[in-house]
Amino acid sequence: MSAEREREKEPPPAPDGATPPLPRPGNGEPRPEQGPRQDRTPPRPARTPRARVSKTEGKAPTKDIAPLLKGWDYEPGTINVRKIRGADGQFKLQMRLDLGLLQMELNGRPDGSKPHGFDSLLEYFEAQLKDHSERNGTELGFHLTHDQCRSLREEAYMYYQRYISLFVLEDYQGVLRDTARNLRVLDLCGKYAVDEQDRLFLEQYRPYITMMNTRAAASLLVEERKLREAHDALQQGIEQIREFFVRFGQPEAFAESNEARVLRRMAREVRKKLPVDPIQRLQNRLDKAVKIEDYEEAARLRDEINRRKARPSA
Repeated sequence: MSAEREREKEPPPAPDGATPPLPRPGNGEPRPEQGPRQDRTPPRPARTPRARVSKTEGKAPTKDIAPLLKGWDYEPGTINVRKIRGADGQFKLQMRLDLGLLQMELNGRPDGSKPHGFDSLLEYFEAQLKDHSERNGTELGFHLTHDQCRSLREEAYMYYQRYISLFVLEDYQGVLRDTARNLRVLDLCGKYAVDEQDRLFLEQYRPYITMMNTRAAASLLVEERKLREAHDALQQGIEQIREFFVRFGQPEAFAESNEARVLRRMAREVRKKLPVDPIQRLQNRLDKAVKIEDYEEAARLRDEINRRKARPSA
């Protein structure tokens, strides 16, 4: 991670202990409205004011969140989440943090806001791109500034927090939606950012987001008992990660990729559940017979394989 983040608190751990894929909001940079840091120590008051006690103290409803956390302890190194029904009647996600909790909407932008009237900043900028293309007949001339890219990164971090929570809850459809959405952020910044650093900054997280997207897609297919399709999806995800390292001139790093390792492990588990082809099963027995030099059994198995292959297909 950037040195700008060295004093920041690390985000929650990702599933399987992989490196979390997005930096903390703002990447440690001051927001534009903050301006340069200044000495803001207030002047010493002329006299010490007397303490005031609110007349409503003990009467107004408490805003203490301690009752919400009772019985829900923070567990370092884990993603501890739950789904609750909010005051508006809609389900929401809550993630337990060391000093409290984080609450997210299940749909739309996790914080519930609608920037520029859109469901997300990403959709706003995509609409801007479409409008630019229609007015000019080309995408040339459309750019994202540094501040716009930073805002997109901050928003992507919200979606990251939500999709790792959804993964823990086995809401794979939500994980698929949010990871696909964050991959669109990478594509948009990578193509239209003015600054080269903004074009490349998020690319380092593409293998991780690809892995999570692939796991979600494969998990949905496994739930539908579409094991062959699930295995194919995993192989495709592995290939996408390999292509990423090749594109950046680091093909040797693919062998050490934790993301590819996770997908290979899942592919092996799916492969164990695949129905074994009868002829392949006989071939395995034939290979074993030859290995132990049981040639009589090998001849019998070879004849059986040939008979089955000669049968007309149904």
